[in-house]
Amino acid sequence: MENQAKQIVTQFLTAVQQGDNQTLAALLDPAVEWEQPGENRFSGFKKDINEVFQMVGGMFAHTNNTLSLTKIKDIAVSGNSVACLIQWTAEGAAGDRLDVDNIDVYTVTAGKIVKAKIYSSDLEQEDRFWGK
Repeated sequence: MENQAKQIVTQFLTAVQQGDNQTLAALLDPAVEWEQPGENRFSGFKKDINEVFQMVGGMFAHTNNTLSLTKIKDIAVSGNSVACLIQWTAEGAAGDRLDVDNIDVYTVTAGKIVKAKIYSSDLEQEDRFWGK
């Protein structure tokens, strides 16, 4: 189970880096639960794949498509739970810059990501960058 969960999440993160929406959609459960931290326009609980894609689309629009998963620093597995230390960067329209590490915790069931909880190393930076 651990190897499958790690493989699914690794494929997911690689698809994020490559902008491969077809693979992303195939790896996310349609009823995925997604928790995005902070107090900004993208924060909060997303209850399905459509809300997740809407959030991510808004992030790319806000950054003129500069949002990038620049590094997958570490992946740790426990059963069907996979924790990932990753780095995101982006440029804002006003010249501001996002450079933040996140710890994402994914739950994998039956070959799909059914839950994601995102932790930010710098919520103040993210809230300022993403705005209200």
